[in-house]
This record gives sequence, C-alpha cells and structure tokens, in this order.
Amino acid sequence: MSKAMTQKEALQEYLLRLADSDMILGQRLCELCGKAPALEEEMALMNVALDLVGQARNWYEYAAELLDNGRSADDLAFRRDAQHYRNALLVEQPNGDYAVTMGRQFFFDAWHYFTIAALVNAPDERIASIAAKPATEVQYHQRRSSEWVKRFGDGTEESHQRMQTAVDDLWRVTGEMIEADTVEQQLFKAGIGPEPEQLAADWQGLVNEVLTEATLTPPPEDAWMYRGAKVGHHTEHLGFILAEMQFLQRAYPDATTW
Repeated sequence: MSKAMTQKEALQEYLLRLADSDMILGQRLCELCGKAPALEEEMALMNVALDLVGQARNWYEYAAELLDNGRSADDLAFRRDAQHYRNALLVEQPNGDYAVTMGRQFFFDAWHYFTIAALVNAPDERIASIAAKPATEVQYHQRRSSEWVKRFGDGTEESHQRMQTAVDDLWRVTGEMIEADTVEQQLFKAGIGPEPEQLAADWQGLVNEVLTEATLTPPPEDAWMYRGAKVGHHTEHLGFILAEMQFLQRAYPDATTW
C-alpha cells in the first residue's frame, strides 16, 4: 500500500500536472509552425503555444522551489523521462488534421478555463498569483477553440464529418482530466483547486453546449476511457515528443552560452 502524501507532496504533484500539460500541448502546437492552413492561424497557434509554455514555466518554478532538491524549472522540463511526466493523455495526442488539432485544443481549453478560474481563488498566494496572470489568455483560448469547433461542425459536409470523427477519437482520452484522484481530492479539501464534481459538471456542460451548437453528437459520458497519465502511464506518443524537445539538454548537459 502506497504511503499517503503530505499536503506539500500533493501540491508538488499537482503543480507538475499543470506544468506538464501546458508544456506538452505547447510543444505539440509548435510542431505546426509553417504548416497551419492560413497565415493568421499560423500566428494564432504560435501565440497559444507561447502562452502555454510561459504558463508551464511559472508552474515549474514553483514546483522546483517546493521540491528543493537542486533541480531548476529547466531540469523539470528537460531532464525527466516520460514515466515521470504527469501531463494529461489528451495533450500528447498527434496533431492530425486541423479538426483534430482544434478538437484537442477545445477539450483542453474547457478543462483549463474552469481549473484556472478556481486556482485564482486558492489560499496559497503563489498559486493564486500564477493562475491570475494567464486568466485572460485562457479565456481567449477557450473562446477561440470553441469557435473553430462550431465552424467545422456546422460547416460543409466534409468539415462536419472530420470534426465528428475528431471528437469521437479524442473523447477516450478526456475522462482522466475531470476524474479526481486522491491528490486532487486532498488539495480541494485544503482549498486548492476546483471542486472535483463541479469541475466535471462544468466541463461536461460547456462541451455539450458547444458540440450541440456545432451540430455534432456528443459521445456518451459513460464511454470507456484511457487512464494512467497521473501516475506516469502514457501513450507511445510522449516519448517521441520528449526525444525532440529534450535533445539539446540531453546531448549537452549543463552547457552554458558563450
């Protein structure tokens, strides 16, 4: 039987989940540099990626301070193996076509929006401060991805079919985001983070509202879901992301600029 976590340990774990999800999704979006369907979208995607990586760094910095084991924010991002990452399974999924890219973004943004809204009111002043900084960005991300889902879903016959397929394929990796484990339950009782049942209801409500408006069919809420990312069990995709993202730091450890 695993040892119960202290509140500090639970907070460290939670901060890594927030940071890793932001970082990996930011990395996925960066893969689309030079490949977006239009110049305006190119700029928008890279801005969203930049926002996410910036948010990740703030969470990593706080996590590094709490860990207090000599590792920096950069070490947490670039010197951990896949099994030590705690990002949501959703964000490591391949970009696919643009319906998949925006469907993935929408599911994440809906979760992110309600999570950040709760963290802004956390009694931990550092968390509240970090969450407050990107609150407007997160709201914009959610609005933007929602509009794309509606545009594809209520567009042409082909765009509708592609968006419905993306929703159906991505659905199986969304459940874990809104299923609280002992870490999230413990932190909620301490006043940190969203109330688990409320987060799930809010996420499901927004998702259903947008999908319905987009003339798409929401998958069943009780559908089977992949799980395990919160304890380091990931899909094969994460290893490839990290191999590229961490190459420089792995090849030249402790290198300094001249």
